[in-house]
Amino acid sequence: MNHAMKLAESSRKLLMFSMLVVLFASLLASFIQNSGGRVHVQDIKIPTHNGQWVVADLYKPDSATADNPAPLVVVIPGFQRSKEALANIAIELSRRGIVIILIDPYAQGFSSASMSRLAATTEGYGMFAVVDYVADTNNLNYVDRSRIAAAGHSAGGNAAIRGASYFGKEAKATGNPSKLQSVFVSGYVLTLRDDVLKYVRSNVGVSYAFYDEGAYRNELKSGDMRRAPEALRAVNSGRAPDEHIDEIELGHYYGNEDDRTLRVVFNEKILHPFQPYIKEATAHQIEFFDRVFDLDSGFSSDDQVWYWKELLGLVSLIAALVALVPMGRLLLEIPYFKPLVHPVPPAPSKPSGKGLLLFWGLFIIGALIACFTYIPMAELSQKLFVAASTRQQTWFFPQRMNNAVMLWAVLNGSIGYLMFWLSYRFFGKKKGVLPEMWGARIKRMELWRTLLLALALFLFFFITLFTVYYFLHVDYRFLFMGVRTFQPPLLVLLAMYVPFFFIFLLSNSLRINGAMRFEGEAEWKSMLIGGFANSLGLMLIVVVQYTSFALTGTVYWTDGWLYVNLLFAVVPMMFVLPYFNRYFFRMTGRIYLGPMTTGLVFIMILISNTVIYIPL
Repeated sequence: MNHAMKLAESSRKLLMFSMLVVLFASLLASFIQNSGGRVHVQDIKIPTHNGQWVVADLYKPDSATADNPAPLVVVIPGFQRSKEALANIAIELSRRGIVIILIDPYAQGFSSASMSRLAATTEGYGMFAVVDYVADTNNLNYVDRSRIAAAGHSAGGNAAIRGASYFGKEAKATGNPSKLQSVFVSGYVLTLRDDVLKYVRSNVGVSYAFYDEGAYRNELKSGDMRRAPEALRAVNSGRAPDEHIDEIELGHYYGNEDDRTLRVVFNEKILHPFQPYIKEATAHQIEFFDRVFDLDSGFSSDDQVWYWKELLGLVSLIAALVALVPMGRLLLEIPYFKPLVHPVPPAPSKPSGKGLLLFWGLFIIGALIACFTYIPMAELSQKLFVAASTRQQTWFFPQRMNNAVMLWAVLNGSIGYLMFWLSYRFFGKKKGVLPEMWGARIKRMELWRTLLLALALFLFFFITLFTVYYFLHVDYRFLFMGVRTFQPPLLVLLAMYVPFFFIFLLSNSLRINGAMRFEGEAEWKSMLIGGFANSLGLMLIVVVQYTSFALTGTVYWTDGWLYVNLLFAVVPMMFVLPYFNRYFFRMTGRIYLGPMTTGLVFIMILISNTVIYIPL
């Protein structure tokens, strides 16, 4: 009893400490986001055509008033990204006096899906409608409607240049200046074509990662922009025919911002997904908008604070996840859940000789299977889930990217069960391993109570997040990895996806607690091995992809490179899953609470951070 009381007391202290860390880090992150109270940040929702809508964060500096209207930039994240993913540029531009509308692209975040299957191209991911709203109404009377711009990364960059073309064509027809005074195109050059650029009546900045993984699609199969035809066309589109150049001086401003012929190209030496998150690329955007808007904010382009918000978001994320453990332990003190607590089964002895060879052999085989099956499962998902893969609205597994991860999880979870059983049947059984050691035996009523406990932890985690977001307008985020609030329809998707992911999650809990827990072995070592066992196969994909890129200049998986990029967010989740499965196993003596809790929490994180083609 004394031990139980001490455990409960330590859990209360850890829970309180974790919550205080979340609160303190979120307060500081919010302080940075609103520039110490000088910028008001709020949600807005704009109804658009076809019954669609755009949700965005509006950053309004106090200096922007009806008597002193400020320029505005509509910021557009790329494919698989929500508005929070580009908060860095919104923070830096707004603290310099620029109004920002940071949108959730169509079919991402809280914005609706689109009736168009080419939403970035035909609607600017919703940016066209936002620009029309700002330019054609007086509602935002603190905005200088002659200085409206757009900026986006990746597919958001495509949306930006398409917007310049769209509004340029409109301007040609009406004889008025384009509603878009300027655009900044980051991480995308495929649509820097003559048929698009000929209508542009805006200043244009281009920024492309020198080591962009998608550069194999460029005309010269390279990320070097100095002689890239795409970049040359962009620059020459603002110059007279007799002034065309055949090599670009990077960072040099060509043309004149007053007649909207200004052109500039940057070429940061970074990978595509990390391009928005380096000071150099952010400084280039700041310099571009300072110039086209003729601003003197008093801040140099190197004076940046956004990365502190990212670090604080990471602290919040870690603390919020850690809080699940002491909260789970305290909930198990409630009489209804107390029957779920069982003694932790004895661990088998450490393997040696053939047993050790078998252990590491299965470890390597499992990693290789995970590696070699990911891309085939991604390709299979495109055939099984045709509507989502072709960007059509559907309720049948509407998440194009997560469908690939789900199929991979089902396959590898099933293979994990088979490998576990074969190991036990032909070796472990002979060495005295008993099924009772796995913690797999459970009664039906206990299973039901375990699910209710997992639901309670899910609610605790996300109610805390919603509370933080409601009062402080920040979530738990680090770069493109983040935990964000979600809309109610995602609960339907959670019920749709979790059962399939649970196959993998339960398999992992069985293996981490039944086959990777040994008598006398330090827990930290056991869980570290489990973390690598769960994520090594996907890590190998990233290693192969970028080793090929480093050696040949072309990524190994070209058509599937976006699925590989997805792994930057998936691999960290996979690595920490065994830790939760082990902690909850030690609390209950059973393997079920871990996968149920992580299935609800982590799958909701996954589905709320990816493109969703659900019907309007």
